Amino acid sequence: MTARPPLGLLVCGDNHLLLRGPLPDRVTAGRLVRLWMFPTIQASVDRTGIRGTWRISTRELREEISWAVVWPSATPAQPAVTQLLAEVAGRGIPIHDAAATEWTGVHWTP
Repeated sequence: MTARPPLGLLVCGDNHLLLRGPLPDRVTAGRLVRLWMFPTIQASVDRTGIRGTWRISTRELREEISWAVVWPSATPAQPAVTQLLAEVAGRGIPIHDAAATEWTGVHWTP
């Protein structure tokens, strides 16, 4: 039996996705946001290979989240998502803030 890819949380404003796949770098996280959170006809053609590495997952246990990325947005995260991010941070899981200068370590704070 093959191991499932890690589970991550991608947050952009009042929207969020659970993704199966490795922690993306900052550029790839931006591509994931554009591909799935702001879909367009152009974005529906996956020329980057993102869909081969990450997939949206709908039924997961929050305890399985092993990475999180917060992408900058004009709208704030929903209270439930903020609570989820706080729980993830409380478990010592790195939360990467794409607006921060450094990509490593925990940068997001509730």
